[in-house]
Amino acid sequence: MLKLNLQPIFKARGIDRPHAFLVRIGITAHSANLILSSESKVFKLQHVELICRHLNCEPNDLLLWNPDKNNPIGDNHPLHNLSDKSSSSANGINTLRDIPYKELKEITKNLANRDKV
Repeated sequence: MLKLNLQPIFKARGIDRPHAFLVRIGITAHSANLILSSESKVFKLQHVELICRHLNCEPNDLLLWNPDKNNPIGDNHPLHNLSDKSSSSANGINTLRDIPYKELKEITKNLANRDKV
């Protein structure tokens, strides 16, 4: 089953008030509540685009797929690319927090050089 998985990207972007963020970018307070509570069964493409524009991401970054044990799909199915994303995002953030400063400076330098290319 597909579901919205916004918390890891909010955390990665330093957004500690997701509801206020969603309202600020143009999503109504009611829709923001539904999005954040995962109660919404319908997700407007307009909302997907707004969120992606402001979080500098793509729609696949917003979704998490949990396999249905009663309805399995093949191991090579593309939906598997959307599974278990939250743990990898959280691990990446924790790794950056724990990395020695000297190495972090080198990574930052490499990223700056990448932007110039």
